Amino acid sequence: MRIYSCHFCSSPVYPGHGIMFVRNDAKEFRFCRSKCHKAFKQRRNPRKLKWTKAFRKAAGKELAVDSTLTFAQRRNVPVRYNRELVETTLKAMTRIEEIRQKRERAFYKNRMKGNTEKDFLRDKKLVESNPELLKMREVELQRQAERAAAGVDEDAEMGDSDEEMEDASEEESEEEEQQQQKIVLKNKKRSAKKIAF
Repeated sequence: MRIYSCHFCSSPVYPGHGIMFVRNDAKEFRFCRSKCHKAFKQRRNPRKLKWTKAFRKAAGKELAVDSTLTFAQRRNVPVRYNRELVETTLKAMTRIEEIRQKRERAFYKNRMKGNTEKDFLRDKKLVESNPELLKMREVELQRQAERAAAGVDEDAEMGDSDEEMEDASEEESEEEEQQQQKIVLKNKKRSAKKIAF
């Protein structure tokens, strides 16, 4: 079974999937989904639609010129079966795929190289326009320091009795129940207001 590529967006079309359109001159066009088929029928240009591979390659967002891409081209030349040839071909296919992925990663890193500086400048501008963000962060750090200090104090007071711990847990559970009851009452009031309108 062959995995075809979509004529419009170049994504893979697996066996049993997609749509095949056969023109009057017996040329086959395979589409991965109805979106591509409709765009093809409307005579849309794939290079102008941002979600297609053609656009990404034309815009320089993906590798367009590379020796590893030529291996994936379709060849209609029949070759006599040879076991050694098949073995070497299969090994070469895996190796070529590894090389292609490595080159794509390098291409992506090179393309995204300047983004760290842009992100830094954007963050700097955000902080300059909103100085209260830094104050909020300072308050959070102070609270964390206080909690850490309180945690150390609690560890020092491990000699407390179990009864005190139980009392505290009971009080907490009572407070939680009261809060839940308040929430239920608020929800009832809101629903009553909605019904009144």
